[in-house]
Amino acid sequence: MRKLALFAGLLASPVVLVAQEPEVSEERLRSDVEDMVSFGTRHTLSAQDDPRRGIGAARRWAADEFRETSERCGGCLEIALPERIIEGRRVPEPTRLVNVVAIQRGTERPDEVVIVQGHIDSRVTDVMDAISDAPGANDDASGVALVLEAARVLSARSFPSTIVYAALSGEEQGLYGGKLMADYAEEQGWTVKAVLNNDIVGGSRGSDGRVEDGHVRVFSEGPRADATDEMRANSRRYGGENDSPGRNLSRYIADFAQTLPDGLTVRQIWRTDRMGRGGDQIPFLDKGIPAVRFSVAIEDYEHQHQDPRTENGIKYGDTVDEMDFAYLAGVTRLNVATIDRLASAPLPPVASADGAVKTFTDVSWLPVDGAAGYAVWRRRTDARDWERIAEAKAGQTAVRLDGVRGDDWLFGVSAIGADGSESPVASAVPGGAFYKSDAD
Repeated sequence: MRKLALFAGLLASPVVLVAQEPEVSEERLRSDVEDMVSFGTRHTLSAQDDPRRGIGAARRWAADEFRETSERCGGCLEIALPERIIEGRRVPEPTRLVNVVAIQRGTERPDEVVIVQGHIDSRVTDVMDAISDAPGANDDASGVALVLEAARVLSARSFPSTIVYAALSGEEQGLYGGKLMADYAEEQGWTVKAVLNNDIVGGSRGSDGRVEDGHVRVFSEGPRADATDEMRANSRRYGGENDSPGRNLSRYIADFAQTLPDGLTVRQIWRTDRMGRGGDQIPFLDKGIPAVRFSVAIEDYEHQHQDPRTENGIKYGDTVDEMDFAYLAGVTRLNVATIDRLASAPLPPVASADGAVKTFTDVSWLPVDGAAGYAVWRRRTDARDWERIAEAKAGQTAVRLDGVRGDDWLFGVSAIGADGSESPVASAVPGGAFYKSDAD
């Protein structure tokens, strides 16, 4: 096993990619949101066959937008419409549920997938009201507009990994579209290295008038939702309560955001979703797939899940005029740049660390397709951020960290592509792998 001394001056300098601001159009984002609002309601239980109103018309419009984008890139997008019949507490009668999906196949590792998604359905105060106008401008036409714009921008290039753009249905009735999408990804045999769920990403003013337009919140789970009894028992011995793949994806996005010129910063929220609430990232987490939720820095409760009305001088309703499209463009740029990086980079390795009852720690990992090298990281057990401490060449799968006692640190490994693109850090703890493997 190769030994590496821990002197920063002796380490190879990490490759840092300077992100270029993507060509995101604030005007197109506004136009897309206005188009979605024009369908009156997009409630999951609304009309499926009406050409102008309801969820069916909105879905067909989204599919047509993806097709137009595909035409501009010479047919680079495959349009899929996965569907199923659903019934449940908020769906009293069997109802056809359809997601609108565009797939941009990777050129080298097409089964490695990054998913960006938002939900196209909307609601008013009564979640069962499928008749009244439910504009759903911020919740979540903003997220779908972001997805459509990401497809327009990123389809102009090719990537080693596959990018999937998805407009989901049924979120307000119980995360049905997220469940369908997670099942669809599993049925395709995809290795999903990241899911970026965008839900309520187009506003900067809260219900109390407070404005926060400089950052976006990224929510990530702590202990894995899919953890087995064995994994939980091993975590008690080796640590990892704060090292799920989703949590490391959140760290990755937050660090990368700092490299974007004049972009939004990320405020990491270390919980799966907002207090007592949920989103379409959760069905992926249930399957062990790394997923995070992007949401506005501050929510406006008077303009989400409300009947449009004016009451006691207060205007209610999720309407276009309450949105901040410059802010939405900023969140879109961050998503686009993150997808660009993730779709270019190799998968994070499956890593392990052995430092029990020793004055040194051995860190090892499984080789990764497309990796030209690896970086080894450590983090104090009470720290938020990783510290890069060593690098390894392609073909090397272990380092010995002399003088580093494992009790005091957590360890991780990232994979580096030939172009310098880098994966998130995979923690060397039980359950730290980004995808299912025999070593996880």
